[in-house]
Amino acid sequence: MQPIDHVVLNFSPNAVLAMNIILGIVMFGVALDMKVTDFDNIRKFPRSVGVGLVAQFLLLPAFTFLLILALDPIPSMAMGMLLVAACPGGNISNFLTHFAKGNTALSVCMSAISTLFAIFMTPFNFAFWGSYHPEVAKILQEISISPLDMAITILCILGIPLVLGLFISGKYPRVSARLKQPMKIFSIVIFITFVLLAMVANWSAFIEYISWVFVLVLLHNAVALTTGYCGATLLGVPNKDRKAITIEVGIQNSALGLTIIFTFFQKLGGMAIIACWWGIWHIIAGLSLAYFWARKEKQ
Repeated sequence: MQPIDHVVLNFSPNAVLAMNIILGIVMFGVALDMKVTDFDNIRKFPRSVGVGLVAQFLLLPAFTFLLILALDPIPSMAMGMLLVAACPGGNISNFLTHFAKGNTALSVCMSAISTLFAIFMTPFNFAFWGSYHPEVAKILQEISISPLDMAITILCILGIPLVLGLFISGKYPRVSARLKQPMKIFSIVIFITFVLLAMVANWSAFIEYISWVFVLVLLHNAVALTTGYCGATLLGVPNKDRKAITIEVGIQNSALGLTIIFTFFQKLGGMAIIACWWGIWHIIAGLSLAYFWARKEKQ
């Protein structure tokens, strides 16, 4: 059995390009469900938006780094944890917030803003915190990945599709309405495909390390959810806003993480396994928490 840090994903350049294009299409479909006016909610919930973004882009990466120091995972898994923590909120967060009877408008607003911020903050956080971990820093130097290259990739697969989707939803609402449902189905299929690709490419290593990966992702996701909840609670935001912030911070865009891994880190299978299992686990944890909150509201 090869050490997991040396498991190669072996995707051709054309396959990686196709994944980038497909994720861009998925992001376009997500944006069709948004409106430019969603950004106006910053004025309605300024404190809640601020708390959520600080928890998402400042606190979560910092706490993830501390968790890595405490657990001392192998370097590629540490890199996977840092990358997931640096990603924006996941697409399913809006549905989960609605299911939990939280502030869905705030959730949509945070998703839109965090997606735009991710163009700069994702490569910055990954490079910044990675530089403080000696083994991770060494790998990053050997691979020589430029944060600017990563930012350009994120701009292409998140930023541009988001702007185009917002334009279509605002200018051509009928076209947007027709495309929404097919794009949602497409998004689910593509996400499952991403996860399966990562699992198949790393199956033997996944089976060998599943218990360790399970613990890492379980604790990491718990840290993410707790960061959102405690930050919102300490600053006294309303209960519905607290639910939205908790879910936004706890549900990360692991599909973006996998795409970045396929593009830049094909020699680090441990990263893919972390992002892959996170994509499965955060849905389980998010649905469980949303169900608990929804039941609590009925009592």
